[in-house]
Amino acid sequence: MIARYAILLFLIITILAIPLGAFLLCRWLLPKRYGRWVGLVLAALLLGMIPYGIYVGFEKLEVHQMEFASSDLPEAFDGYRIVQFSDAHVGTYGGSRMVLLRQLVDNINAQHADAIVFTGDLQNLRPDELTDKMDILSQLHAPDGVYSILGNHDYSIYLDTDEATKAKYSQKTQQYERKMGWQLLMNEHRCICRDSDSIVIAGMENWGKMKRMPRRGDVRKTMEGVAPSSFVVMLQHDPSCWREKILPECHAQLTLSGHTHGGQFAIFGWSPVAFSYDEWKGTTYEGERALHVSVGAGGLIPFRLGMSGEIVVITLKKK
Repeated sequence: MIARYAILLFLIITILAIPLGAFLLCRWLLPKRYGRWVGLVLAALLLGMIPYGIYVGFEKLEVHQMEFASSDLPEAFDGYRIVQFSDAHVGTYGGSRMVLLRQLVDNINAQHADAIVFTGDLQNLRPDELTDKMDILSQLHAPDGVYSILGNHDYSIYLDTDEATKAKYSQKTQQYERKMGWQLLMNEHRCICRDSDSIVIAGMENWGKMKRMPRRGDVRKTMEGVAPSSFVVMLQHDPSCWREKILPECHAQLTLSGHTHGGQFAIFGWSPVAFSYDEWKGTTYEGERALHVSVGAGGLIPFRLGMSGEIVVITLKKK
């Protein structure tokens, strides 16, 4: 329900609640002779941030570089490069914003990575959003392929319809991803080989700590047949799964997630999404194992302020 009315709620909060709250707070805290004027100026500045976030902030895309070193990485994969992108929400790229989707694809391809991974939330609500964008998305290419997983939005759970229809829509989303040439991983894995060495790209279905999220991820099924000595890159949309399921149930050295969008809003690097997720942006280590959470490339709501969209170039290094 929240996802369906997200834009309306966003407008109510940003246009009414936040500026009004700032104005009233200034009048309450500051001396009466100038509290009103400070409040008006602050409210006007806050209102001005809305068009900036929609027309400037949302169109920014940054390329971030990171390294992950592991003693488990085979020698043949020292320097192996993976591009991660997440939370595309392509239903938001309608009309003139279609050029932003083309720029996203071009920027990913320009990294000339060995493999590309997408960590979920391709659509907003329904698979029909993908039909006019499949030609663009199918242009993603890398020598070792494009791998993807489903995010919570990709199950069409936010539609006001019966479960059978939601399942039908989710199946169509899966068909579209495969038709684009992506290797969709649903509690399964693939091996990438270099001579006699190999690494594993494993992909779980969505598993969220919050009960309203789909909880279909199965770590053991995903890792079935993977040798304990293998180097594993685990794809899981929701970062809360890392501590709840992945760390205790498997040996995956590097987990890549998205989902949080970094809140799409931050002040001095902090976002309110930190109240809901311990790991919501960047890289977190537990010993030699790590989770990297991408802030995503798009969003259900076309607004970003202090939290630009990103693609992440990950270079694996032999420790």
